[in-house]
Amino acid sequence: MKEKFNIERGDRVVIYMPMVSVAAWAMLACARIGAIHSVVFGGFAAKELANRLDDSQPKLIITCSCGIEPRKVIKYVPIVDEALSLCEKLENATELPRLIYNRSEKPEYIERKLNEFYVDYEVAIKEKEWDIAECEHLPTNHELYILYTSGTTGAPKGVVRAQGDTAVGLNYCMKNVFDLHQGGVHFACSDIGWVVGHSFIVYGPLIRGATTIFFEGKPIVPDAGVMWRVC
Repeated sequence: MKEKFNIERGDRVVIYMPMVSVAAWAMLACARIGAIHSVVFGGFAAKELANRLDDSQPKLIITCSCGIEPRKVIKYVPIVDEALSLCEKLENATELPRLIYNRSEKPEYIERKLNEFYVDYEVAIKEKEWDIAECEHLPTNHELYILYTSGTTGAPKGVVRAQGDTAVGLNYCMKNVFDLHQGGVHFACSDIGWVVGHSFIVYGPLIRGATTIFFEGKPIVPDAGVMWRVC
């Protein structure tokens, strides 16, 4: 990401993905190099995504071929294309690079020919130029992520959280509230599109050296017992 797309410390990256593990890897990759990630809930339509793209001004969007729900498949790439066409403030929005994770379950859902603006994740990570980037040494107050409010009371508002604050706060919380330690397993039934997902699916458990569970789907489909089966 750093070399291929020239993402530098302080740049913004939008992540628009379903609940797949690659989404967490994208968040952690941004944190490693000092880029500021902004995860947009994968259930949002093109207009909502466009609003957040216009405000965050990213240099890259990381997305997925599709989201898989019990009764339907959601194509993500066309939604991203439409959102970029709707952007009013993002310069050259339609030329924004997209890093696309092509899911093996439904690979046919990438319908555009891959080119300089559509980069296949699996192909890209095999390129020799994609060496593991060194960790950036950052001040405590360096931005970790921007997460937008739902916009129900007006325009979505970007809430910024810092690297050091987030790490210290979540380490304390996971240890003293949830009694989570190295080797433990944590399951939060939420989505990385929300702050609960940032805190209690990705950063919190991993800071404690625990295993975290990703769940894609609805908590009552096919029935309300699905949560207990996961547990």
